[in-house]
Amino acid sequence: MDKERGRLYLCATPIGNLEDITLRVIRTLKEVDLIAAEDTRNSIRLLNHFEIHTPMTSYHEYNKIEKAHVLIGKMLSGQNVALITDAGTPGISDPGEELVRLSYEAGIEVTSLPGACACVTALTLSGLATRRFCFEAFLPSEKKERQQILEELKEETRTTILYEAPHRLVRTLGELLEALGDRRITVCRELTKKHETVFLTTLREAAAYYEANEPKGECVIVMEGRSRAQLQEEARRAFEELTVQEHVDRYIAQGMDRKEAMKQAAKDRGVSKREIYAALLEAGES
Repeated sequence: MDKERGRLYLCATPIGNLEDITLRVIRTLKEVDLIAAEDTRNSIRLLNHFEIHTPMTSYHEYNKIEKAHVLIGKMLSGQNVALITDAGTPGISDPGEELVRLSYEAGIEVTSLPGACACVTALTLSGLATRRFCFEAFLPSEKKERQQILEELKEETRTTILYEAPHRLVRTLGELLEALGDRRITVCRELTKKHETVFLTTLREAAAYYEANEPKGECVIVMEGRSRAQLQEEARRAFEELTVQEHVDRYIAQGMDRKEAMKQAAKDRGVSKREIYAALLEAGES
């Protein structure tokens, strides 16, 4: 490895089953000068299992900026550093993103060694649409920010992936149901482990089930997005509550000229521009 200036290696580790680690990750963890781990107590078991004796240091949410500068100093002096998280791919819903950003700012080369990732694993198991999806990780704990995210998810047409701890699962399912209405979801628990479960259900059914059956193990919620057809129908109904004049005036107030406003109103209502013109004439005559 190049000792002129070190490199940062983002090494994916298993999310449950130790056999999911890659040969490349094992080799890299043995070759680097230092391993930065989210929880050294957890990671030492992984390193011992694969007989990896590389020195290890902690890098977590509460030291992510201060420690990042320490690690960058080591890489600038020629050391290679591997970053690992408790489970899965570093930088996904963990402080690794800060170290990556600061490393680039310092001119450090960064490379990612792919492997296990809970959100992608759950998505492929979900039975829901996989072509377009968004990842929300854990919903914010701050109430106002949490509500803002829930409001945004109301109109989301992509499949949405969320993480949740078992002791908060019932609360989160209830909040999703209240904010978004019932949706098809898949709840994945203990992914890749002996007691892995994949529960294809709905928000309403899942909330009731886990109210009666205490959830155990880390959970991934995969939730269907709203259909575009449904959104368009709701928008059409909302526009129909306006008179044609009110509809056109709304667009004029937004800066459109009258011709463009009539054209957009016709599109919204699913009618021809001629019908809009006729309705405006009739309203003016009356």
